[in-house]
Amino acid sequence: MKFLRDFNFNNKRVLVRADFNVPLLDSKKIASDFRIKAVLPTINYLLNHQAKIILSTHFGRPNGKVMEDLRVDLIAKKISELLNHPVKKLNDCIGSEVERVIEKMEIGEVVLLENIQFYPGEKEKDSNYIKSLATLADFFVLDAFGQVHRDYASISGLPEYLPSCAGLLLEKEIKNLSKILNDSEPPSLAIIGGVKISTKIKVIENFLNRGDDVILGGALANTVLKAQGFAIGKSLSEERMIGEVKKMELTNPKLHLPVDAVVSVSILKEEVNRIDAIGGTKEDEMILDVGPDSVDLFKDVISHAHTIIWNGPMGYFEIKNFSSGSIEIAKAVTENPCFSVVGGGDTIALLDQLNLLDKIDHVSTGGGAMLKFLAKEKLPGIEALS
Repeated sequence: MKFLRDFNFNNKRVLVRADFNVPLLDSKKIASDFRIKAVLPTINYLLNHQAKIILSTHFGRPNGKVMEDLRVDLIAKKISELLNHPVKKLNDCIGSEVERVIEKMEIGEVVLLENIQFYPGEKEKDSNYIKSLATLADFFVLDAFGQVHRDYASISGLPEYLPSCAGLLLEKEIKNLSKILNDSEPPSLAIIGGVKISTKIKVIENFLNRGDDVILGGALANTVLKAQGFAIGKSLSEERMIGEVKKMELTNPKLHLPVDAVVSVSILKEEVNRIDAIGGTKEDEMILDVGPDSVDLFKDVISHAHTIIWNGPMGYFEIKNFSSGSIEIAKAVTENPCFSVVGGGDTIALLDQLNLLDKIDHVSTGGGAMLKFLAKEKLPGIEALS
């Protein structure tokens, strides 16, 4: 794999695929610019090396159609503000008008293409679409770690047509996550929460097979508890995964599950019903957070870990009454001086709310991509660069 330092970008057009898929507070304000800031080192490197910079990103899920509320004007404005440098937003990502503007670019100019997913050719990895993007540039830089597990035109397609390399963000992600896989100091701990076990089961099995500790929480843990025969009431779970989960080594002493839970009959009422041992959830109740005994158990495991990976909250933390478990786990992780890595939008949002994000050694910009990397699955974007 090649990196920025391997090329001479002087007076060259460089197409940077970033992941600026930022959350919005409303249609006029970006809620978090974390993903934009993560790519700034790459943009500044290219500016310092006299490049002509063409930025590209997806935004939302337009599914191959032009959607006015998913145009990237706000993102261009925010990049310009953070860079303290003009950024011109184009109204398309391919075509004669785009080519005309880019042909006239001067050294140090920065443009942002329109939402890359307005075209169906992006997800379909259409060769004509890839060629149209490739004609815009002399080099391609992939810096969208959060999308490297996608086999899309602007992720895995462009390296077939342009000299390509990893940006500084992607290089940093690979370095830190490889450290987890190859050089982490035992004992290692993976804290896995969130909703779907289907997207995380391979990484759970990978850590258990290595002999590492795994803590499970959130709705994901409900599926495992149900597979073990515990009553979970009307709690959120993945019924279709029950059979697959039963194949796991559920009695492995390295697998740590909730022993009690905060349950309620309704999320909307924001009313805690009671705390009960796992298995005592009534038919009309839902598990919405891990209980105090679970927190104590998990904190003990966390305190002995020398390496921690965390993806996914322990409960429905957006509502105060069901946030205690996630908050306590966040505090325990950041109080441990070990090497820590977190990923996933919800986990990052939680730590940001608690002003604890700067206490994490590596904050990954990709939740799904991070888990697939740690599960040793092939990632099309990285494979294409390799």
